[in-house]
Amino acid sequence: MALSRDDIQACARRLHQAEKTRTQIRQLSQDFPDITIADAYAIQKAWVDIKIAEGRLVKGHKIGLTSKAMQNALNIDEPDSGVLLDDMFFADGGIIPTERLIATRVEAELAFVMSKHLSGPDCTMFDVLNATDFVVPALEILDTRIERVDPKTNATRKIFDTIADNAANAGIVLGGRPIRPLDADLRWIGALCFKNGQLEETGLAAGVLNHPATAVAWLANKIAPLGLALEPGQVVLAGSFIRPIETRKGDTIQADYGAYGSVSCYFA
Repeated sequence: MALSRDDIQACARRLHQAEKTRTQIRQLSQDFPDITIADAYAIQKAWVDIKIAEGRLVKGHKIGLTSKAMQNALNIDEPDSGVLLDDMFFADGGIIPTERLIATRVEAELAFVMSKHLSGPDCTMFDVLNATDFVVPALEILDTRIERVDPKTNATRKIFDTIADNAANAGIVLGGRPIRPLDADLRWIGALCFKNGQLEETGLAAGVLNHPATAVAWLANKIAPLGLALEPGQVVLAGSFIRPIETRKGDTIQADYGAYGSVSCYFA
């Protein structure tokens, strides 16, 4: 790791303050050119620890950057992950309070609700399917507490910035029809995603590493060296299979999953 413990804690506090004040901070990769992936996850953990100390509860995990296009854009070869907390969950058809957010985007995903303890290493897609209670349509609400483009250098955010920023997670909406993991070929579950009634994006869940359960297996293996595992009742967002849809106050987002129902939210 390139950053000191003090640097990591300071970055976490800056992110926490940025979220509370809705004021983006400079890219950490600009302030710390030698930052590593390990540093970024350490900052994320330090920030999550601050939230837990304030009373938040861990409810699951999210996986991001699962598509080859996004990985190539950031010059990486694996996904990233973040932590879902209790105040990130919103009701289907519910109101998303924009006063809590800075620059929101929405993605369509499948969420896995775990029924068993699942840990790596060597976790496979089949282990995931055996340890999953339900799979349910979901929307992920993304936000960024870090500037997407540096105003001085025009540099865009790097993977280190996104990971430190809790993988850009801000919220999750679960909806539609929960399904047992073997009752459908999850690869072929797709969504039509509308903003204010207009079709914006479409996609199939196979876009997530060819099978969304593969992404969940990746996560279980990734967090195992940290002594962590996926626990019963936790929700795991497997990764988006559409491009992010930009949103602002007054927008309604709906994802139609066909036979598996729909999930929506309104930004107020």
